[in-house]
Amino acid sequence: MAVENMTIGFWVIVGLMILAVTLLGSFLASLYRKAGPHEALIVYGFRGTRIVKGHGTVIFPMIESSHLLSLELMSFDVAPTQDLYTKQGVAVTVEAVAQIKVKSDMQSIETAAEQFLTKTDIQRESLIRLVMEGHLRGIIGQLTVEQIVKEPEMVADRMRGTCADDMTKMGLEVVSFTIKEVRDKNDYIVNMGRPDVARIKRDADVASAEADRDTAIKRANAMRESAIAKAQADQERVLAETLSQAKQAEAQRDLDIKKANYVETVKKQEATADKAYEIQTNVMQQQVVAEAVRVQQIERESQVKVQEAEILRREKELVATVLKPAEMERQRISVLAEAERTRLSIEAEGSATATRMKGEAEADIVFKKGDAEARAMNVKAEAFQEYNQAAVIDKLFTSLPEIVRALAAPLEKVDKITIVSTGNGSSGMHKITGDMTEIAAQVPALFEALSGTPMADLLSKVRKIGDNSKRPPAGV
Repeated sequence: MAVENMTIGFWVIVGLMILAVTLLGSFLASLYRKAGPHEALIVYGFRGTRIVKGHGTVIFPMIESSHLLSLELMSFDVAPTQDLYTKQGVAVTVEAVAQIKVKSDMQSIETAAEQFLTKTDIQRESLIRLVMEGHLRGIIGQLTVEQIVKEPEMVADRMRGTCADDMTKMGLEVVSFTIKEVRDKNDYIVNMGRPDVARIKRDADVASAEADRDTAIKRANAMRESAIAKAQADQERVLAETLSQAKQAEAQRDLDIKKANYVETVKKQEATADKAYEIQTNVMQQQVVAEAVRVQQIERESQVKVQEAEILRREKELVATVLKPAEMERQRISVLAEAERTRLSIEAEGSATATRMKGEAEADIVFKKGDAEARAMNVKAEAFQEYNQAAVIDKLFTSLPEIVRALAAPLEKVDKITIVSTGNGSSGMHKITGDMTEIAAQVPALFEALSGTPMADLLSKVRKIGDNSKRPPAGV
């Protein structure tokens, strides 16, 4: 029983001790105060005044006390209720926003604690606003409405510079100062913008007019360049068409010239062929006459040869019937011996003799051919000598139309002839026929120039009409 009481007493003592330790720890914890980075702990007492920032400290009760000072940014409106007068004497209302905070250095925190530690946030902002409004009134009085409206950053810079000393004395700093609105009761600001609006509108109208002018000028230049380009293109096109037509005309002219030359050549060839045909016909007729004469000569020569052959036949017949049979036998043996000897001789001579005989035969053929051609030429010469004056004149006059036709061939290519009379002489188509007659009269002179023989000498060698005397054969 006593043991149990002792155990119970032990656990009670332990419990009391734990409770005492817990209470002591809670008490000690209540004595420890901490300050965050956005605030400062001002401790004052028997150890003097000290500032705790960003860490903690133990504060002994009854002999020490502490207060928290906020270091956060304070933002409030700066809008004086009374009108502010500018340098020009214009009453304006300015509304601004200020951001202010306690500086982070210990001296500024201590200064701010001296000024605002026991004041509420509203009281502190009211004090700061009074200072800011006073400085704003002084700055506005030094500026014009135009500067305030058009240069708000300059006003803010001046405000920060002017308030810096007073804020430092209170341990504060102006982080930013921004003007939200500037207005007046007399519409000065509104009227102030009208010249600019008018100027801007005028500049816009001028710019628009200048743009329209530039556009019109560019459009006119573009139209002018387009017209110039079109005119140049038309000129080039007309020039190309003219050159093309000129080329076509040249090609047509060349084609017509070639056709005319071709027709002229064909007609010349036809005329030459016709004349050649006539000459060949005459030559053939002369050859026929010569051949008839030669046939008659051959017939006479053949009759003479027939008579000579008949005489020889009769002589041979008489010899054959008169000679004795012995003589015939002797002659036969002699002939056989001679034939054998001749055969052996011929075989010995061989191909040399045959070649010689062949050459002699060919030479005889050539000789006879040349003799025949010479005789034909003699006959042709005799035939030409048989031509009398009438035949020659007939040939000349029958050839004149062909010559005149060839000379007048270029006139066939003429599509139109225009006759102009100057009154100084005769004119008309008979002038053209007269010219053609003069051209035909030049044919004998042309013949003499080409042949080198005067026409009178040529006609003097031709027998006159009715002269039947024989001309000496050619070559005699």
